[in-house]
Amino acid sequence: MRDKIFSLLGIAAKAGRLVCGSFAVEKAVKAGKARYVIVTEDASDNTKKDFRDMCAWYHVPMLLRGSRGELGHALGKGERVVAAITDSGLAEAVDRQLSAEVQDGGFDYGK
Repeated sequence: MRDKIFSLLGIAAKAGRLVCGSFAVEKAVKAGKARYVIVTEDASDNTKKDFRDMCAWYHVPMLLRGSRGELGHALGKGERVVAAITDSGLAEAVDRQLSAEVQDGGFDYGK
């Protein structure tokens, strides 16, 4: 798998430190358990807006990344649109990877 962010999500899933699905992610965000939310780029505009607003309100970082097929594959499941990391250490690893991509010029926040 070429995307290190998705590799980290797979590790989080195997460790039981990730929830997926709109209802479970919303519950984790509102309970203060979500440390990082990932929404796929091919999610509906409504889903993106709902999670963007919710994450802003609860001060949870959110990332738009990949497709529902890529996210599902990384988690070892079928297609998924949204997931949340519930482990601080893994969330920090995602942050570090994003910083490295920006420094390498490999990630475009303007998408």
